[in-house]
Amino acid sequence: MVFESGDRAELRVHVRHLQDEGVDASMIRIDTLCGRLKYPSGYRLSRFVTDPACESDNDHADD
Repeated sequence: MVFESGDRAELRVHVRHLQDEGVDASMIRIDTLCGRLKYPSGYRLSRFVTDPACESDNDHADD
């Protein structure tokens, strides 16, 4: 997770900032957290990353 907010405009600014830094838009995930009646709705911004476990498996292979 990179960013979390209840403000949609603030989320858009953060997404634009990531894109200006050269982050591929297909690597950005936006989740809308529906709060229903009890909690306010929110937005969570995440970036997809390669699985570090796959890279470390080669270094520590089980025999």
